[in-house]
Amino acid sequence: MAVTQASSLTSDQVAFDRLAYFALRSEMLFDQAADVQPTAQAMPGSGVTFTIFSELAQVTSAISETADITPVTMGDSQVTVTLAEYGNTVLTTAKLRGTAFLDIDSAAANLIGYNAGDSLDAIVSAVLSAGSNVNYATGGATDPTSRTTINSDDALTASDVRLTVAQLRKANVPTYNGHYMGYIHPDVSYDFRSNTDAAAWRTPANYVNPTGIYNGEIGMFEGVRFIETPRAPLFADASNNSGSTGTTDVYATLIMGRQALAKAFSFTDGNGAFPKIVRGLTTDSLLRFNPIGWYWLGGYGRFREAALRRVEGGSSIGSN
Repeated sequence: MAVTQASSLTSDQVAFDRLAYFALRSEMLFDQAADVQPTAQAMPGSGVTFTIFSELAQVTSAISETADITPVTMGDSQVTVTLAEYGNTVLTTAKLRGTAFLDIDSAAANLIGYNAGDSLDAIVSAVLSAGSNVNYATGGATDPTSRTTINSDDALTASDVRLTVAQLRKANVPTYNGHYMGYIHPDVSYDFRSNTDAAAWRTPANYVNPTGIYNGEIGMFEGVRFIETPRAPLFADASNNSGSTGTTDVYATLIMGRQALAKAFSFTDGNGAFPKIVRGLTTDSLLRFNPIGWYWLGGYGRFREAALRRVEGGSSIGSN
């Protein structure tokens, strides 16, 4: 008896899901720390210069009743954030769009949009990680004195956080509504939260006022609201503590107050605080090539070095 089975015909084919999936993504987190931005920019330019006035010296002696006082000189300093062009693009063909079982234009727009935020966050992270104020984590058997002497057991400790907070307060660094902001890598967070008393942590759900929670925030500890992100600075194979180059990854935990980071950007030609999506012109004769990309004309810079601290250390689950 002739039986028509699956192998007899080619009508049964593997089906494709028309929902597109993308790589695992982290949130854009560092831009929210840029609380210094131009508000009264005089004109468009290649950069934006911010002016900081110095405080006058304290007067602790009484003045004379009959003699005039001597005027003192005012002082200031300036910080310039230089604008630069950033962008990326993809170009799809008519044949690809016409034969793909997925919506290629939607996928391209999704990838470009995320790439814009991902790229800017990496730019900000690099700016912050180059600050001049650095401490070293003291959780290991010996205390490191430089990046190259850090061991994997040099975990961030509660004492390190308290010291950093004390340094910020001593420098009169203003807080974000009473607390400082900290960016911590998940590898560092693993050790830190394991070694600190869980009762000392306050989760965002237990805040007196839970509004204004930062993206990625995991909780509050010793006056610092920590934001966990894989984009926290990581210096791969930066320590040669055993005498050979490249033996231990070094992590940086960033703790800052207000006015640590400045952001400047062009406000002409459709530009603004965030990248814009650009539909490029089709330049071929048959209008087959469709470019889509993102563009931003702006920049970031450290505004007050005193408002930014970096604690470098290792992690028990990092690469060695």
